[in-house]
Amino acid sequence: MCISQQAREPVQGDYVSYEQAVEFHGHSCGGLASGYRVAIAAMKALGVGRPKDEELVAIAETDACGVDAIQMITGCTAGKGNLIIHDYGKHAFTFYCRQSNKAVRVVTNLDGLMPAEMDELRPKVFSGQASKAEIARYQELAHLGVDAILAAPEEKVIKLNFVDMQPPKKARIFKSVSCENCGEMVADAKTREHEGKRVCMTCYLSATSS
Repeated sequence: MCISQQAREPVQGDYVSYEQAVEFHGHSCGGLASGYRVAIAAMKALGVGRPKDEELVAIAETDACGVDAIQMITGCTAGKGNLIIHDYGKHAFTFYCRQSNKAVRVVTNLDGLMPAEMDELRPKVFSGQASKAEIARYQELAHLGVDAILAAPEEKVIKLNFVDMQPPKKARIFKSVSCENCGEMVADAKTREHEGKRVCMTCYLSATSS
């Protein structure tokens, strides 16, 4: 989807573009757009740029589409260990800056931004029962919703508050060892003992569930 220049203006700056986030995620949707707004608002509030390491930590309370925008924009990723996911089913995100010891919690609010008609069409579209016309209409409404999210004033899309929190633990690097059952390499801290052997979790679960 091509996002209009007018829709993009409120969030432009030295950030990854929304189009780049779409390319990373695979498609444009309301969840990705709201995550995009969340990420930029948090970075602005904390006065930080995209980190190269763990200078910024993100804690997501969902595992939905918005998390990909968080990874793309803020540089907080699962691989670096500075993206922590607690899937509580809430579109809420906390960001902690190690340098300043400041944190913000950002919650999305899309009331009135996503067309209500989408709620009627969604069950049919995702169950495979929608007609071509209904699918086209759903996609059209989704595009309109994305434009609305990107163009809306920040206070319409999100609620941001500074919060007090303890510094998150830094990512740990573990020694790799060979599982004494299957022979595959595994992080030593992730092994379990079974019948006198140090085994990987896969082998442990297989042995203890039978």
